[in-house]
Amino acid sequence: MTTHATDTDSSPEAEHIRNVERARLRALVDGDIEQAEPLHAPEFQLITPIGMPLSKAEYLGAIRSGQIKYLMWEPGVIAVRLQKDHAAIRYRARLEIVFGGHRVAAADHWHTDTYERRNGRWMVVWSQATAISERS
Repeated sequence: MTTHATDTDSSPEAEHIRNVERARLRALVDGDIEQAEPLHAPEFQLITPIGMPLSKAEYLGAIRSGQIKYLMWEPGVIAVRLQKDHAAIRYRARLEIVFGGHRVAAADHWHTDTYERRNGRWMVVWSQATAISERS
């Protein structure tokens, strides 16, 4: 994957955002809602690879109940575009998941997330995952 210099901010604040995203992913894979909850804005919304919108309560509730269980979420290089208290991130990741009791084969996805800094803390507001077909 090629990352253009204009896509990646190498500042300490951008690196902090990358670390927040990695911590969020670890919490989701571990099913640690206590750690994941403050990393998601109250109005957080995920658009899943099949186009289903999920609110924060729906998404974290599905993880808490076991409806969604991440077995693996391995991000590649996380590109960051940072403007004051807003950031957009984009990365490709390998995911393996159990959804509704059915194991979904490991696959690659693009992830695009928007973060906002509120009261000195970065939190994800919007997230969209796009499945990458094997033909890509």
